[in-house]
Amino acid sequence: MELFSAAFFIALLNIIFIDLILAGDNAIVIGMAARRLPVHIQKKAIMLGTAGAVLLRIVATLIVVWLLKIPWLLAIGGVMLVYIAYKVLADDGGHETIDAKDSLWPAVRTIVIADAAMGLDNVIAVAGASKQHMILVVLGLLISVPIVIWGSTIFIKLLGRFPWIAYVGAAVLAYTASHMITEEPHLLPFFTDKPVLRYLFIAMIILGVLWAGYTSRQRQRQREQNDKRPSRPATR
Repeated sequence: MELFSAAFFIALLNIIFIDLILAGDNAIVIGMAARRLPVHIQKKAIMLGTAGAVLLRIVATLIVVWLLKIPWLLAIGGVMLVYIAYKVLADDGGHETIDAKDSLWPAVRTIVIADAAMGLDNVIAVAGASKQHMILVVLGLLISVPIVIWGSTIFIKLLGRFPWIAYVGAAVLAYTASHMITEEPHLLPFFTDKPVLRYLFIAMIILGVLWAGYTSRQRQRQREQNDKRPSRPATR
């Protein structure tokens, strides 16, 4: 991929969109870790914590990009990303275990550690979307800094108001995952010789993720409705 070509910018936009979809967790982590801080140092904790988290994520993603060159790991990463795409739709996620700190550096440390623990999905997704292009990794994650700091809470509200955005995000992740699998060197001859099969495989992965995520959401809503129903008193 040539630097600053059309394909480069399309891949960069893909990375930014992935960051948007997966940034909600990061916003919640930051908010919960800094919520006990005095107002005048909350912004500083958020800036320092996010900067540390993003730098750590850049290093981790560059390592994953390098690892994806090892045989079969590209396919394994693609399979993991399929599951991540499904979780975007199916899993609301719980953050009650994140500790709020009442001083600056412990709060910064909590943000960095929690983000590192929860950031595997973002690392794999960005590494796959970058198509092993190191500059794309760094640019995409640097652009995600203002998204995480300022844009995540707005994006969460948009997701609440327009649930279909989550399906678009899951479809983008599923496409990236299926593309990674078809680009696996051991599988490349199989898909290269049969391009129709490659497109059919990508379409099946995307549709499969969307269907599984949709049915999971429906089951979850049904359980919530059943829990809200008042229980009938036992009759003798």
